Amino acid sequence: METKNIELITKMVVEAINQSESKSGGFMVPIGVSARHIHLTQEHVEALFGPGYQLTKKKELMGGQFASNETVTIVGLKLRAIENVRILGPVRKASQVEVSATDAIKLGMKVPVRESGDIKGSAPIAIVGPKGALYLKEGCIVAMRHIHMSPKDAQAAGVKDGDIVSVKADNERGTIFNHVKIRVDDSFTLEMHIDTDEANAAQIATGNTVTIIK
Repeated sequence: METKNIELITKMVVEAINQSESKSGGFMVPIGVSARHIHLTQEHVEALFGPGYQLTKKKELMGGQFASNETVTIVGLKLRAIENVRILGPVRKASQVEVSATDAIKLGMKVPVRESGDIKGSAPIAIVGPKGALYLKEGCIVAMRHIHMSPKDAQAAGVKDGDIVSVKADNERGTIFNHVKIRVDDSFTLEMHIDTDEANAAQIATGNTVTIIK
């Protein structure tokens, strides 16, 4: 079954469940597990891949973003490296590397938990591409878990952009995630993003659902 069909079916199922759950105050959200990745400026794309280079699209993501075909190597302060880290496009105004806490340990670094885009004073990182390398004095973070929503979904859930909520995973691990930030935009598809550490610890996979706790 094609990915777009699976995503459509998942959305329809979640909407149906949310309608039936509305009386009990629960609002279900599908999970998207986010692996380590990088956002780059055009200047840094060219520093790593050569003058005039443009990212090429591998897979469409929500909000106009895409997973590119291009990958790079990231290197920590103790010269420990992680290879094949995927770049997400389109290019941004500031470069940013998002890793898990386990990745940070592997790199030998102390990396703060931050909302995407909040990189001031974050960890330094080196990035190596096929045509060059660069060093970021700041820009490496562990991404704060968050939920993407459209305005319609936010209204149905009774939340607004910037709210902090808790969610519950009703599986055998019975995990509750606190400090989950709500992000609302017309371009967003309903989905909670957690990193691979959080997913593995809670035995959650992409496509599973969690419930916002009222």
